This record gives sequence, C-alpha cells and structure tokens, in this order.
Amino acid sequence: MRISARVRRIGNSLGIIIPKQEVIDEKIEEGDLVEVEMLRCTSLKEMFGSVKFRKTAQELKDETRREWGE
Repeated sequence: MRISARVRRIGNSLGIIIPKQEVIDEKIEEGDLVEVEMLRCTSLKEMFGSVKFRKTAQELKDETRREWGE
C-alpha cells in the first residue's frame, strides 16, 4: 500500500491521516502497528510565497547588480 498524506497538527504533535478507503482495504484497526516510509516532496510551486522578504524582488536584483559591479 502506498498513500500520499499531508502532515497535520494533532495536539502538540504532527501526524498523518490514513484515508478511510485504505483503512478498509487493508483492514487496519486502532492499535495496529503500521510501518511508514517517509519521502519529503516539495516543489518550487508549493514553496512559492512561503518566504517573505523585506525588500521587493526588484530591490534585491538592483542590490545584487551593484555588488557585482555592473
């Protein structure tokens, strides 16, 4: 079985939710021990807008050009 799941806050911890259909198909019950293989998948598209800068993109570009001596 391989599923994709988004990490969520559960109280003070982080966890994943196993989709109901997978629980049914695999006959998973509360208390069962399951093994999870984790792969972190991030893309630039997912990350877009997550970092905030104090300067605009144009200001950063102009500053970089000045430092390069162009």
